[in-house]
Amino acid sequence: MLNSEAISPDKIENLQPAQELLGMGRITGLSQEGNLLIVKGEHGILALHKMSEGIIRIKLFPELLTTGNLDMTGTIAVVKEAEHHLPEIQETKETYLWETKHVILDMSKADCSLRFIDKAGNKVADNNLLAWDEKRAVTGTFTVSPEAHYYGLGEKTGFLDKRGERYEMWNSDVFSPHVPETEALYQSIPFLIVHEPHMAYGIFLDNPGRTFFDMRSQKDIYSMQTETGSFDVYFIAGPQIKDVLKRYTLLTGRMQLPPQWALGYHQSRYSYLSQDEVLQLANTFREKDIPCDAIHLDIHHMNEYRVFTFDPVRFPDPLAMTRELRELGIRIVPIVDPGVKEDTHYKIYNEGVEGGRLCLMKDGEPFVGPVWPGPSVFPDFTDDETREWWGDLHRFYMEAGIEGIWNDMNEPAVFGPTMTMDVETVHNNNGRPVSHGAVHNLYGLLMCKATAEGLQRNLDGRRPFVLTRAGYAGIQRYAAVWTGDNRSYWEHMAMSMPMVLNLGLSGVAFAGPDVGGFAFHASGELLARWIQMGALFPFFRNHSEQSSLRQEPWSFGPEIENICRDYIKLRYRLMPLMYSLFKEAAETGMPVIRPLILEYPSDSVVYNLCDQFLLGSHLLAAPVYRPGTTFRAVYLPEGTWYDYWTGERVEGRDSIVAQAPLNIMPLYVKGGAILPQAEPVSSTLMEGNGNLRLDVYCTGSANNIFELYDDDGESYAYEKGKYNLFKLHLLESSEAAEFSIDPAHLGYTGKWMQWTVHFKNLQITEHSQIEGLPDGGTVETDAGVLTLTFPQPKDNVRLRVKINK
Repeated sequence: MLNSEAISPDKIENLQPAQELLGMGRITGLSQEGNLLIVKGEHGILALHKMSEGIIRIKLFPELLTTGNLDMTGTIAVVKEAEHHLPEIQETKETYLWETKHVILDMSKADCSLRFIDKAGNKVADNNLLAWDEKRAVTGTFTVSPEAHYYGLGEKTGFLDKRGERYEMWNSDVFSPHVPETEALYQSIPFLIVHEPHMAYGIFLDNPGRTFFDMRSQKDIYSMQTETGSFDVYFIAGPQIKDVLKRYTLLTGRMQLPPQWALGYHQSRYSYLSQDEVLQLANTFREKDIPCDAIHLDIHHMNEYRVFTFDPVRFPDPLAMTRELRELGIRIVPIVDPGVKEDTHYKIYNEGVEGGRLCLMKDGEPFVGPVWPGPSVFPDFTDDETREWWGDLHRFYMEAGIEGIWNDMNEPAVFGPTMTMDVETVHNNNGRPVSHGAVHNLYGLLMCKATAEGLQRNLDGRRPFVLTRAGYAGIQRYAAVWTGDNRSYWEHMAMSMPMVLNLGLSGVAFAGPDVGGFAFHASGELLARWIQMGALFPFFRNHSEQSSLRQEPWSFGPEIENICRDYIKLRYRLMPLMYSLFKEAAETGMPVIRPLILEYPSDSVVYNLCDQFLLGSHLLAAPVYRPGTTFRAVYLPEGTWYDYWTGERVEGRDSIVAQAPLNIMPLYVKGGAILPQAEPVSSTLMEGNGNLRLDVYCTGSANNIFELYDDDGESYAYEKGKYNLFKLHLLESSEAAEFSIDPAHLGYTGKWMQWTVHFKNLQITEHSQIEGLPDGGTVETDAGVLTLTFPQPKDNVRLRVKINK
């Protein structure tokens, strides 16, 4: 614990003169080399790539690095290749203009400063300085308007809008309480979205060493700084945040569609200590009728913390355990850390040493650092052969009936003063050696790549699930993310909303916190409120450490248990919606849960609104995140909204006071929404009742389309066309409400044999006429709700409800 000595003047005063920075100077020449535009300055070189429409890559080569061919090697974060077509250069008296379809790059002849201009002539971004010091640490600055707001940057503390903040990109194992002044956590995603009035753009700094983003030090300027490695920047055009995000995820890749079981409820603890305890836990879920799809095993499942082992006493028969759990609809997800116990009697250690698969010190000896097993060595995941070896080690788990893996401690965490690997440690990097300090933030991503690809090779066509603590840009291609060692604080519950929302704005759609908090002690009230919120988060896991109070859903008595059961069941009720949103995320990069600014970019009220979020675009959640609170203010954007629980109609663009007793989390549905739901099941492995419910929220003037997706939830057969896609369209006028179902693709038998459409808030009378009801359909009206039931459509359905006034 720090005391006042931490702010002693001799610790914080810095009287050293600022280092002199060197910039590009004036432009001395332009040339084209292959698909590169080379801009030569007095003191350095810029290489420009056009990656695709709306994305421009700019890599700086300071003077000392300009001998020989320019090294345009990037990192594994980028999957989009550069285009070969180079735009033409136009010259004016003071500038060179490089025009692409979406943006014009204006380069000043006098100082090589860069301006990005849209086709209407409006300045989008202004890079007024690129400079470096004698150690080649680079600073790049951009000027912004006073109305600029900042989003993204992955997993960071604080509020949604990062204006006035400064963050470090250095993957760090932080067990201390996460507070707003924590500059670095487990994930480093150096991607910033800048939202200016009427437009937005993104900046991705592809440097996996230590970097900094500073939106605090200067009022109308933000800066990016590198400590080592290259200054390799991608400008990503808008004009809307959605456009930026789609382009960024095109550049760095999008998530694979996960197995549906991974979207269910996960239960974990550090640790469940035996096979018997795990089976008892699973049976308790079933006895109490609480859905659950996965139980996680922390480090105590291992034999003396050796990875790829089970403790022979605590877990004597893992295969029998997983088979029994599978009968209950529950899967096991064991933890795998990168630290390999230094033990000459341990097969994996010997394979690592003998195969040259370990990170080495400068003297050629393996780097050894203490973690859970004691002195440990670490695989060098920068080598393709090492990743293949590590990935195939997971056969050990696959043979035990396991389909998901939890990667932890992969910053990498090392117990010691620096809390990680020595920065001088050498990675072979497929024959191009590099220091750990230059690629530190890639370690977790590369471990997840090895894990995911190993599972894919060994799961006989089933989709794997990988969960990670550490990562870098592009991590979404391989793993879901949980936000690390939070605490059972109301403040941490509140902070998890902007943290997960900004992860979504950084390409990581599959993310969530430890529900209930990992460390310290949850109360029943806190657990109930956190379960309510977590039920709508993309990743939904309850996890706590061994010295804390137990926080399984039944740990605080019947009242809290009932609330937890109801909201976990709500998660499963909304699974058709959730799974369709995951499919959208896999195809477009759009997040599953969204800050309101993503859908309402012109509404200034939502620019830093981070205690509410949207599931998709039409379901708004306003969790209660303070103790003893039974009501809260909720801001509803423009449009008509309906209380999910009561059906009450509310007009938007205003704040309301929502009643929120302990068993209610305020939920609102946007008018025009088409909300697919199904009867909750105990597990996604279980057969449901075959009924799909579509709640259609009429307003009298709605026009909305929703794409409903379904497949087997387990295999890659959907890639070969074995899936169903239904385009649902609600179109209202003063005379009629039309609801159409277009089976855009039918390649899968499907699980929904009967469809029930509930038209809510439809102004019908006894004279109203219903047209287009499929054969075998039925009609029912009750309390102003028109209900139509019919078999799953095989052809287009056009339902028309004529309103006779």
